[in-house]
Amino acid sequence: LQLFLNVTWSGLFFRLHSPGAAFAEIVLLWFAILATTVEFWRTVPAADWLLLPYLLWVGYAVALNFSIWRLNS
Repeated sequence: LQLFLNVTWSGLFFRLHSPGAAFAEIVLLWFAILATTVEFWRTVPAADWLLLPYLLWVGYAVALNFSIWRLNS
């Protein structure tokens, strides 16, 4: 699911030049990563730490995408 969402975001943002749709989609990606992180924590508590940098990176990308969307609308 995360791979699909990553590819979809790239297409929306770069190919279709639609930062609003890309923002909505990247928020879904962030929640998918969060859900995976929580599930990893339930299974093996130390495993969730491995996804934390990814969650933070996508959170940063969410902020950038939002800023680009707002500045260009």
